Order: sequence, then C-alpha cells, then structure tokens
Amino acid sequence: MTTTWLITGAAGMLGRDLLTRLRRDGEEAVGLARGSLDITDADTVHGTIDAHRPRIVVNCAAWTAVDDAEAREADALRINGDGPRHLAEACAKTGARLIQVSTDYVFAGDGTRPYAEDAPTAPRSAYGRTKLAGEQAVLATLPDTGYAVRTAWLYGAEGGNFIDTMIGLESVKETVDVVDDQRGQPTWTVDLADRLVRLGQAALAGTAPAGIYHGTSGGETTWYGLAQEIFRLLGTDPGRVRPTTSTAFPRPAPRPAYSVLGHDRWRRAGMEPIRPWREALQAAFPALLDEKKGSTR
Repeated sequence: MTTTWLITGAAGMLGRDLLTRLRRDGEEAVGLARGSLDITDADTVHGTIDAHRPRIVVNCAAWTAVDDAEAREADALRINGDGPRHLAEACAKTGARLIQVSTDYVFAGDGTRPYAEDAPTAPRSAYGRTKLAGEQAVLATLPDTGYAVRTAWLYGAEGGNFIDTMIGLESVKETVDVVDDQRGQPTWTVDLADRLVRLGQAALAGTAPAGIYHGTSGGETTWYGLAQEIFRLLGTDPGRVRPTTSTAFPRPAPRPAYSVLGHDRWRRAGMEPIRPWREALQAAFPALLDEKKGSTR
C-alpha cells in the first residue's frame, strides 16, 4: 500500500487541522494517533512507514507539557528526540520526505529582533532541549529531504490553549492579570496546517530546499496584548485585562521572553509566510467561540 501523506500525532490540535486541510483538497492522507503509532518504538515506526510507503510524513506527535519536562526530561526526550530520529531513519530507507514540527523554545529567548532560521540555538528548558534534539536528528539523517518547521503560541478550535482560557475567564472574572513581558506570535493551527501542506507539496515538487522554516504568524505581541484583543473581539472592555510580569506566575520551566521568529526562508522558496496574527485571530474567532460553547453545554 502506498499513500502520499502520513500524519503522526493526528489526534492533536494541529494534526486534526492538517488532516482536514489535506482531505478538503483531495489529498491522499493517513492520520495516526498515539494509539496507532508510538513513535518511541523504532520497530513499530519502521513497520508502519514500510507498510504505508508515504511520500511525505509530517510529525505532529510531541511531548508538549513544558513544565513536566523539567522533572521528566528523559521521558520527553524519548518522544521529542528519539521519536523523530526513528521516523527519519525509516524515511531514509523508503525515500519519504519528513517534516518535523518544532518550537521557538530552541532559542534562548533573550533576542531583540526576530530570530532568523539560521540563528544560534540555546534552549533554556528541558522541553527546548528535547525538541532541538528532534530537529537535529531529522536534519542530520535527511540532509536533502528533511524539514524542521518551528512554531509558537499555537491555538485552535480543538484543544486547550490561551485563547480558550481567556474566553472562559472573561465570563466569570471582572479583571484578568496577564503577563506583558513575553513577546511572541499567536499562530492559528489552521494557518500553520496550510503552510505545512504548501511546504510538503513544494518539497515533493523539488522547489523547497530542505532545512529549517519558521511557521508563525506575522507581527508580534505580548500575552497581555493578545488577551486585550480577545476581549475586544468578545465585545467587552479590553481595560479589564491588566498587565503583570512573569514573576507573578512562577513555573518550573523558564518561558522565552522573546519568541519572535523571522520568515525569510519562505520567501526564498517562493512561498508567502503566514498572515498577521490579528487578521488570523479575527478569522478564527467564530470557530473558537463555537467550540467553547459546545464544550460547556
């Protein structure tokens, strides 16, 4: 059996949107959740890739519990580091291309201008270190057919995220304190899925060079700025959101203070990067509200 696309981690927020996009476009795609494919098991990975013979694999499977990874780095590494390596080795045998979804946490987060795709990495958390290990495994094993797409601040209609939390808090709290000392790019999973499909198609056509791409929305804001925009879209007073600092919410894993990523690689490959974050949020909001209402019925 052969297929064009194989998606791992297909039950997650990004994996679901990616499958929806592929099937809407009539692409042949197989989605495998963790129960169907444990990427930490090398034999299972090789057997699955050999059975499906995909032309391109997109790895959306990941350990995403950032704080838990601080105490369980070895467990996180098996999923975020060893898993991508198993996939890359299997793809090397069959000739499939592999897109590894990565993260802004591979950087130190102390920059002052957007991180370029070739900027030095220096992760400060266990999560960042394990995701960087996955990137490196894919690019080293598949120098001509491996891709790493770093993303950040993801939100979508299915799955818990910051926007879902803010929508819930707006209805029960008079004011909400949100950190204003972390800068990044809120990114809709639907937009990222679109770019992953475009990248995969370009990879198969031989027009997108292998390597690192940054899959985040245009522009930048803080969590405070994002929360204000959410309140505005809800038709309420953005002044109900109050700025605070990261010290008000101590966590085991350090959060990058600056997570803004540059997008030059897309343009060099003849593709447009993702649209500005405000434009995307406005387009996404009706679906986000519907999902929130459905989850509280």
